[in-house]
Amino acid sequence: MLLNDDQRMLADLAARLFTDKADPDTVRAIRDGRIDSGYDQTLWQAMGEAGLTGILVPEAHGGMDFGLVGAGLVAREAGRRLAMTPYVSSAVLAATALGAADDDDLRARWLPGIADASAIATLACDEGRHHRPHDLATRAEAGGDDGWHLQGEKTLVNDAAQADLLLVSAHDGDGPRLFAVEAGAAGLTIESTQLLDSRSCARITLEHTPAQPLGAGRPALDASLRAGRAVLAAELVGIAREVFARTLGYLHERRQFGRAIGSFQALQHRAAHLSVEIEMAEALAFRALEACDRDEPGADALVPAAKAKAAAVARLTAAEGVQMHGGMGMTDEFDIGLFMKRARAAGHALGDYRYCTDAFARARGY
Repeated sequence: MLLNDDQRMLADLAARLFTDKADPDTVRAIRDGRIDSGYDQTLWQAMGEAGLTGILVPEAHGGMDFGLVGAGLVAREAGRRLAMTPYVSSAVLAATALGAADDDDLRARWLPGIADASAIATLACDEGRHHRPHDLATRAEAGGDDGWHLQGEKTLVNDAAQADLLLVSAHDGDGPRLFAVEAGAAGLTIESTQLLDSRSCARITLEHTPAQPLGAGRPALDASLRAGRAVLAAELVGIAREVFARTLGYLHERRQFGRAIGSFQALQHRAAHLSVEIEMAEALAFRALEACDRDEPGADALVPAAKAKAAAVARLTAAEGVQMHGGMGMTDEFDIGLFMKRARAAGHALGDYRYCTDAFARARGY
């Protein structure tokens, strides 16, 4: 898509910040336990100072209110540098849910902190191995003067151990709804682990845990998930672009039989195929983001289509990158393997390829 001047400036800002502050070696440091925070705190604070953590927060609450195209531009650059931050969890999923909820008090309390990176929030909506956000066993019970309480378990909750606020989906008797649970709440247990891409994840248990309901019911949950999938599609495009750029560089550098291996026709054909696939994935991803910003009727079909396409292309590009690097591509000395792992994890998050293609088919009436 064609970017306006403000969007180009935002993309340039994000590219400069991630180039200066983000480093794939941080992934190794977190993976190996040399950084125990679970994310890159220095980078996260730099993003807050630059306003990138408030990209979807209204200006009235200290944010930029730049829209999902803007959020996607930031995510694309984050993907290119394997930025280890709670950007999608806090600045996209939680910010969108709070913005869509009909609760001025919650917005006033949490959105300013999300905008300046002084608070981290996340969404807890899954209860099994696969993404089924509306199939809930977690129950919300109204306790009269005692307020609401939650009972159940959530899995694959990204950045839960670092979060100050968890937005938990539960069935309130009428259907799915989001509830705000503060870190340290009674009955809340968090069991942390690392995902394939070394990012922080957790299983949470809620035992009669006090919670505050968000207004708007299921629409707030659905708005959050739609935004998250669209932004993840942009991040996956960034991963694919960076892997492709590194692979092209290696094809020009590595020599066999007295010539650069990039001169071999078989590798040229594979590289040309990847280039076309990445262009198509990027065009679809930003078209979906634009449709969300405009609240177009077709956005509910475009978003899962974009997520499915970007996940497939990022996975293919990473696999081809490893192959074209030869045996060296399998070693930890090269970053390609880190990109492959992030592509797998991001592709699975909020609905894998099969989930998203099914969602696209349903949205189109199949």
